Amino acid sequence: MAGIRRDYAAAGERPRNPRAPLLTSDITTIVDHARRSLTGWASEVLERRDTALLLIGYTGAFRRSELVALECRDIRRDRLDGAHVRIRRSKTDQDGTGMVKALPFTDHHRSCPVCAWARWLQVVAAFDAGGRVAVIRLLSRTDEFDSHVCRGPLPAADKRALRFRAIRKNGNLSTTALSGAAVHAAVRRRASQAGYDPETVSQLGGHSLRAGFVTLAFRSGADTHAIMRQTGHTSPGMVEIYAREHAPTLGSAVTELGL
Repeated sequence: MAGIRRDYAAAGERPRNPRAPLLTSDITTIVDHARRSLTGWASEVLERRDTALLLIGYTGAFRRSELVALECRDIRRDRLDGAHVRIRRSKTDQDGTGMVKALPFTDHHRSCPVCAWARWLQVVAAFDAGGRVAVIRLLSRTDEFDSHVCRGPLPAADKRALRFRAIRKNGNLSTTALSGAAVHAAVRRRASQAGYDPETVSQLGGHSLRAGFVTLAFRSGADTHAIMRQTGHTSPGMVEIYAREHAPTLGSAVTELGL
């Protein structure tokens, strides 16, 4: 197999197209723009879902497949940590041993992943209980989002209900799970709407959230083991790829040349 890989590499037939990372400043810029651009209740439904996708996907360093497989029972609030998310099965855990990722409470409510989860859970629970009318009633009566909502009461939702779902143009939630391709499209759409240039947008995708987490964690001084605890990587070598591609000056002697 190694020989086959070398042959393909020598022929230039193993091109890599890694997604550009989205860092914290990018995530907050995109989320803030999405919230400022609301045009009605249907757009707010979409904003709440996409904001939860962005903030949860980024802080949890999720793969697209892990995000779209989440059910309401997989996320529970913890009074100390924020929220615990159980991954029942993943790319590197085919036997279903499972792992838990933490989503922390943050200082700022606008970038708090637990607040984003709570706001989207309100929509899911309302729609499952009363459909479109219940969602419109919820959004029309909800106070402006100007403080944390992550420690307040949470609505009761079907534990087996899908966490992230497709949304029709009229604002109704679908009964089918969001696809990985839809996560990819949502990241690009929101970045484009926030003013990112087309060339940058073309380099983004669902994996940009996970890549951004690892990249910023390395730049902030986190060690490989701490990063692997959140990402679920089983090999330090796989994590180091992010450092080589997106933070190549970290730990490199090139910074010691005195130029």
